[in-house]
Amino acid sequence: MAKAWNLRPAEPVTIEVGTLELGTLPSVPKVLIACDMPISFIEGMKRLGFDIIHNPDTNTHEIAKVIAEFDGLVVSTKSVVNREVIDAGQKLRFIARAGSGMDTIDRQYANEKGIATISSPEGNANAVAEHALGMLLSLFNHLNRADKQVRQGQWLREENRGIEIKGKTVGIIGYGHTGMAFARKLAGFEARVIAYDKYKSGFSDQFATEVLEEDIFRESDVLSVHIPLTQETHHLVNAGFISRFAKPFYFINTARGGVMKTDDVVDALRTGKILGACLDVLEDETNPKSYEWFKALIAMDNVVLTPHIAGWTHESRERIGQVLLRKIGAIAMT
Repeated sequence: MAKAWNLRPAEPVTIEVGTLELGTLPSVPKVLIACDMPISFIEGMKRLGFDIIHNPDTNTHEIAKVIAEFDGLVVSTKSVVNREVIDAGQKLRFIARAGSGMDTIDRQYANEKGIATISSPEGNANAVAEHALGMLLSLFNHLNRADKQVRQGQWLREENRGIEIKGKTVGIIGYGHTGMAFARKLAGFEARVIAYDKYKSGFSDQFATEVLEEDIFRESDVLSVHIPLTQETHHLVNAGFISRFAKPFYFINTARGGVMKTDDVVDALRTGKILGACLDVLEDETNPKSYEWFKALIAMDNVVLTPHIAGWTHESRERIGQVLLRKIGAIAMT
């Protein structure tokens, strides 16, 4: 890594909000915060000694135009940090992602350029776990459908008889921060939790038992994926993958839409191989209405959909900021 900054003691620093006009700033490290971050994070960056521009509405094109002036960049999932941005950021020392997924950042290329890439999965793991559990409870107990029916004066009890999590085997693929947090939430429901992670071993704990991949296919009543979107995981959940399950199962995806081939998931829902789905993420979240799979999903009572908000709580916003502060501080001071 390049020579460390000699950051000055905390001093009052002007925070420019809503503008990308680069005036004359002190000759200290400058950071562009191109996403919505809490004031506690901004104040923390000031205490570390950075001068900052905070513009939550900055898009990828605008970042590429101005990034040459900055030593650090903080983004959310809405910004794509590609080779163009990285090449333009000749002074960049770090790129920080407010959240967990790094699929919008060309991480390998950044690292080749000596730029540190930082994510903060610890910050929203609990939020994602609670959301996944909430979606599963809603699916099992027909809460969305029953709510609509009652509002229409319909009192359909037998038609909405639910099922319980207790006694089910929940399979988790990916036992990182969010997978572990989900297993922890399930502990109080007396479910059996098994987990497979291609890149980890020896991780059995009081919440989940480590198993082989084939055990996931053989034993799961519910499958929840907690994996990043990479070339390897793109369309992992496809027809071939689904066919390997020994029995019909419920599917939860709070990771990334691209890890599933949605047409195949829809087909499995139609045949009953997938009994129901909880989807917080979709393959294309910019224009889903243009796809036949979206029209099919919204017509199904056994599908619960949310708009990519699993990790999006008031508490996780603060927690993500604190995680990033700690990691940025570690880079700055080494």
